[in-house]
Amino acid sequence: MTDPWALTGTDRAAVDALLAATHGDPFSVLGWHEPAPGAHVVRCLLPGASSVAVVDADGRVRGTLEPLAGGVFAGRVDAPAGRFAYRLRIDDARLVDDPYRFGTVLGELDLHLLAQGTHWRAWRALGAIARVVDGVAGTAFAVWAPNARRVSVVGTFNDWDGRVHPMRRRIEAGVWELFVPGVGDGALYKYELFGANGERLLKGDPYARHAEPPPATASRVRHERPFAWTDDAWLASRAQRQSRDAPMSVYEVHLGSWMRHPDGRPHGYRELAESLVPYAKRMGFTHLELMPVSEHPFGGSWGYQPTALYAPTARWGDPDDFRAFVDRAHGEGLGVILDWVPAHFPSDAHGLVAFDGTTLYEHADPRIGRHAEWGTLVYDFGRIEVANFLIANALYWLHEFHVDGLRVDAVASMLYLDYSRPAGAWRPNVHGGNENLEAVAFVKRLNEKVYEEVPGAVTIAEESTAWPGVSRPTWLGGLGFGYKWNMGWMNDTLAYVHEDPVHRPWHHHRLTFGLVYAFSENFVLPLSHDEVVHGKGSLLSKMPGDDWRRFANLRAYLSFMWTQPGKKLLFMGGEIGQWREWHHDRELDWGLLGDASNGTLHRGLQALVGDLNRLYATLPALHRHDCDARGFEWIDCADSAQSVVAWLRNGSGSGERAMVACNFTPVPREGYRLGVPCGGRWSEVLNSDAAVYGGSGLGNLGGVEAEPIPAHGRPWSVALTLPPLAALVLRPEGPEAGRTAPVAPA
Repeated sequence: MTDPWALTGTDRAAVDALLAATHGDPFSVLGWHEPAPGAHVVRCLLPGASSVAVVDADGRVRGTLEPLAGGVFAGRVDAPAGRFAYRLRIDDARLVDDPYRFGTVLGELDLHLLAQGTHWRAWRALGAIARVVDGVAGTAFAVWAPNARRVSVVGTFNDWDGRVHPMRRRIEAGVWELFVPGVGDGALYKYELFGANGERLLKGDPYARHAEPPPATASRVRHERPFAWTDDAWLASRAQRQSRDAPMSVYEVHLGSWMRHPDGRPHGYRELAESLVPYAKRMGFTHLELMPVSEHPFGGSWGYQPTALYAPTARWGDPDDFRAFVDRAHGEGLGVILDWVPAHFPSDAHGLVAFDGTTLYEHADPRIGRHAEWGTLVYDFGRIEVANFLIANALYWLHEFHVDGLRVDAVASMLYLDYSRPAGAWRPNVHGGNENLEAVAFVKRLNEKVYEEVPGAVTIAEESTAWPGVSRPTWLGGLGFGYKWNMGWMNDTLAYVHEDPVHRPWHHHRLTFGLVYAFSENFVLPLSHDEVVHGKGSLLSKMPGDDWRRFANLRAYLSFMWTQPGKKLLFMGGEIGQWREWHHDRELDWGLLGDASNGTLHRGLQALVGDLNRLYATLPALHRHDCDARGFEWIDCADSAQSVVAWLRNGSGSGERAMVACNFTPVPREGYRLGVPCGGRWSEVLNSDAAVYGGSGLGNLGGVEAEPIPAHGRPWSVALTLPPLAALVLRPEGPEAGRTAPVAPA
């Protein structure tokens, strides 16, 4: 009997290595080979098969393969004309295309860009991508794992057997690849890797477009199809809509808990497109900001510990469902901002941690690579492939999902090597400082690429320190973000309104200090989810006094916020006066709006937020110079004894003005005189104490006439009735509106 090993020129050691999962080049063993002139041999690995034959396109058997060892078959093939497109007939029943008869997946340009860390469309090269090769449909898999000894793709299509589909290594980029015929949309898969020390790892795909709903952890093949976008008009006008002189009022939302079905199930992306989007529009918001939608294993992380940055979480639908949500928002005139998390990632075994058996994505030094406070890992921002992975991901959401901006989470934790680390537990940079120079360079490159590639898109930093120039262009020495959250303003003003009014005169500076630095950055004033969790209480519960005073305080505070310089952000539930803290597993307390005792107050607060949004958007003085000192003038910031502050907001023209006066005590103040820049009638366009908002209805009967009585350095003034715990907004009317009296020198 002829020895099939010798007949097919098969190396026993190579087969042993293949079966032991230590062979780094399966294509050198499997597929079509010519071990000698005129000898055509096919080898395949099919565990569990009894017989294998090679057939041509017409179904003719051109060779029978003999079993060698462990599911490896080999045999000579009749091929007088040379190589042909063969198939394998398994057990005289099943025909399959052999993955090892196809060529490479990645082209030289892809490999070059990946190796250089400049493949800004990396999601089109790596991951699981639909391909048709030589007329055969399937999925091309590619994954970066430079230190692995072997990588296989495993899934429902091969019974999760890592022996079946070992991948080809492209040494120049550290990438493993394989085209698997017949693998279609929806197939579940992972990568089985043998690390540098021989350990077996089972990992989700870092570039997966879709995944199983948690708690399952497999990646899901997603064959992308053209999506029927209808938002061309929005995209064409986005740069104007999102300019710094345009209104930006952001409704921050956790999609899984905004509203739920009666049985507790969360609404999906398409359901939210029909409920959340119209609601946000009716409320007058200009943008939705979504807490992270990238796939994450633990719902209690709220998305801030993602494991699959390229996959919209399957909790609420598939990628096209999310596209439909964004498209609907754009159709209603709403921008969509995503919370995006490049600052850290979790150590779940199926995720990025020790991906190929080494610290590949995370920084190798635990003094830099771990956040003990959060129990998470830190990306190695200085590794070009990791920076490429993250920047390409940012561009992925902007390009593939038409998202309008990214709010970058926890920027301070990236910038500082000693962030939340005790002395001795962090490593200084090369200059001996605490700045993470690699993270700084990454952030700058990120912002440069976003603003270069996506017209009208914005980036927003959650940065809680005094790092200079966060929202200044990189060419001026800044980090390049479009906006920065004003955490100092938030902390100071919340501390102020938490005080009982009797104590507020001694804390007056907390109301006014924010204007000292208000124009040092392009600020967003945030009342975010972070302020209503972990025992901090809801916005309403922070307010002192009985129920009426709590609501009045909150109405005055939100009016104060909406009329201050800076863009606005409010977390869901704040607009209806939620009593309890937010919880990710429960919907908002919508029933409060129909509450028998306080429903009027809850509905009134909701109505006020809607009116504040509409006033902010339609009165240019309130938004035109949100990030510019020309847009703000104090009238009086020093009346601490009566807890009153008043200021002017200025638009571009002399007729674009608004005056704001806030009384943060429960005492009405009659005849309160404030200097104004012009004579004529000043109309009261908003009063947070109006009866329709649940207030006492005290006010100025629609407006007041300015008098030629000097006050606050101006020759004109108005005498106002300031309602208790309330804010007023007035604007000049008629021919006097454009005439300005100069401010007298102090």
